[in-house]
Amino acid sequence: MDKKPARGRLANLVFTGLFLLFAALQYNDPDPWRWIPIYALAALLCYRYATGEPPQAGAILLMLFCAGYGVYLFMETDGVFSWATEHHAENLVQTMKATKPWIENTREFGGLIIVVVVLGLNYHSARKA
Repeated sequence: MDKKPARGRLANLVFTGLFLLFAALQYNDPDPWRWIPIYALAALLCYRYATGEPPQAGAILLMLFCAGYGVYLFMETDGVFSWATEHHAENLVQTMKATKPWIENTREFGGLIIVVVVLGLNYHSARKA
């Protein structure tokens, strides 16, 4: 087992729990078949980093998928760019039921960014070790 600093293990265990919670909250999302696996896989990868078994290839694949999907959500007709420019960065949390596609797409984009950042930090940290 890799000798990872305790705070790195703790952070990964926290993100494991958060990603599992994110996955569970997708149950009544319009497209849970997409989001549950993304968050569950992110949780599994964080857990593997926490246990000192860095899944570098898995992290790269999920980061590439999330980054590519994020670019799509950013540029989509009712995506993040539309939310920021045409809809004047409308409040994303006024209600948890997203009835406007630009709000749903922007929230999903945020989730993808979280996955990419967390896995990117893990990947970078594991490469340095």
